[in-house]
Amino acid sequence: MQPRTQITALLIAPHRELAMQFSATLPQTRAFQILGEIRTYPSAEALEIRIRQHKPEVILLDLATDLNQATGLIRAVAALNPPVQVVGLHVQNDSPAVLQSLRAGAAEFLCAPFELTIQREAIARLRRLIVPEAPLETEPGQVVAFCSSKPGSGASTLATQTAFSLQRITGKRILLADLDLTGGTIGFYLKLTHSYSLVDALQHAEHLDASLWASLAVNHGGLDILPSPAAPYAEAIDPARLRVLIAYAKEHYDWVVLDLPAVFNRTSLLAAAESEQAFMVSTSELPSLHLTRKALTMIEKIGFPKDRFKVLVNRVDKRDGISPTQLEKLFGCPLYASLPNDYFPLHRVVTLGQPLGPEGDLGKAIDKLAQRICGMGVESKKGEAKKADGKKVAAAPPPRAA
Repeated sequence: MQPRTQITALLIAPHRELAMQFSATLPQTRAFQILGEIRTYPSAEALEIRIRQHKPEVILLDLATDLNQATGLIRAVAALNPPVQVVGLHVQNDSPAVLQSLRAGAAEFLCAPFELTIQREAIARLRRLIVPEAPLETEPGQVVAFCSSKPGSGASTLATQTAFSLQRITGKRILLADLDLTGGTIGFYLKLTHSYSLVDALQHAEHLDASLWASLAVNHGGLDILPSPAAPYAEAIDPARLRVLIAYAKEHYDWVVLDLPAVFNRTSLLAAAESEQAFMVSTSELPSLHLTRKALTMIEKIGFPKDRFKVLVNRVDKRDGISPTQLEKLFGCPLYASLPNDYFPLHRVVTLGQPLGPEGDLGKAIDKLAQRICGMGVESKKGEAKKADGKKVAAAPPPRAA
């Protein structure tokens, strides 16, 4: 069934310039059908009457004129049954207003100059809230974690590009979360402009629902993303909240890709314990190889199984002169995959904030890694083996039933 082209809405905006600025964008987004416009803040009772009369799906509410009065209306609307979503409107990106409105129950926040790209992302999230997908009996998603033994080894790049590859290959819902709260780069790498971060998700972990999540996560290129905060966040992560957050993500996504700080960080070890697959990224440079071997020894000593982290060697150059066999001997474990040094194509997509794609050597290697992660490579090999076996016994008659 095709989604409806417009969302029905009531506009409450004492701030007339704000109302005009927002209304000017309506012909371009074609997202909202304004059923009525209220130019003063109504009482909660009067607003309920208007809602029962017009039956809007969304209330577009001016937060700039009187934030406290607007917040009271948000709470009143949130208490209605059936629920009506509230979108806060403001003259600027006012963080206190954002937090106060969301805590009261607003679903989205938009501010002047009401950029079309940001509006369309918010509208997409609203549609998912207004017309939710039918609940299905599904298994929880799988968590895939990437970390490095030495910062700068490319773990964030591999996590990001693997997430894009998983989405492209499977067509399923993917969440990419940046848990490097002091030095995360995914938001910068993808040129995201978003008011919230993974820290906000952690702080509200016990109260997560579809409405709040739609505001916290940002969609980019088909992925939902929880970026790290713009300013470094040095406080320790609460393990209980991290577990709750990951459990919530597994309920709503098929694959959850975690970009972690270096493996020696406590957050990385906590997240790895919650993941189905964890990868440690090294390069072929001597310091990185040394730290990887050291990390693998540490992991085993603190009680993780020896194979808890699968080793990926990134930026491999044939001129390095180190064979996979030598690397496995050095690490004392199998090498899961090696990825080529494909600098110029990668530099181009990083500059543009785009997915790498399967065209170049690195893109093909990441697609192959994503296929292995989701089991496609294994199934393919099993199918080829069965096909070969079938050729060998094709002339033999089927066995008779006993």
